[in-house]
Amino acid sequence: MMLTFSVIIPALNEEKGIGHCIAAVWALAPEVEVIVVDGGSEDGTVQVVQQTGAMLCHSAQGRGPQCNAGARAASGEVLLFLHADTFLPAQAFDLLQTTFQEARVQVAKFQIQFDQYHWTLATCAKFSRFDTILTSFGDQGIVVRRPFFDHIGGFPNWPIYEDVRFFQQARRHTRVHVLPAQVTSSARRFVEGGFYRQLLRNLTFMGRYLLGVTPQRIAELYEPSNQRGRQ
Repeated sequence: MMLTFSVIIPALNEEKGIGHCIAAVWALAPEVEVIVVDGGSEDGTVQVVQQTGAMLCHSAQGRGPQCNAGARAASGEVLLFLHADTFLPAQAFDLLQTTFQEARVQVAKFQIQFDQYHWTLATCAKFSRFDTILTSFGDQGIVVRRPFFDHIGGFPNWPIYEDVRFFQQARRHTRVHVLPAQVTSSARRFVEGGFYRQLLRNLTFMGRYLLGVTPQRIAELYEPSNQRGRQ
């Protein structure tokens, strides 16, 4: 039986890239439902989405609320949450059709590679073939059956680390399946912030999360260096 998919893309000030992201999804599977959830963009993101013909939703800012809003609007049996600067591999939907034919598979993620080479990023990417709290994130693409998504309550309405929490909740019920293919994600934060500096920041904030600092507080500390509001 062929499954239906909804691709949900949270966006904030992604005017330059959102059209390419949508087009790339439909180039792989023209029949797939694509939903962009805007979190209050101040550039031309909304207009670009409207021109593509993708479904447009609006929600409070933050990947958690935006992803949940997209899920409510989705009609697909399987939901694929995709960052606006992440591109799926050529065989993505064939692979997903095959993988999710197995009833035991409830949630999955892709492995990752970056669109610019740096040895530190390449090394980090190698660990994405494992599922752990330190190696599974939203920029790898999160794929989940709709009933299971509803069962675990979707994403927390957090400003940051909603993806980490989602995987934590999922692991309490099932294994996170790691797909044998890589998405390609933008290295722009590392380029703009400096590869080593950005990596250190990421590790520092993740450490704070693991020590119990609230996502709201972490977001307050994180945002001064990322005031463009990028998702």
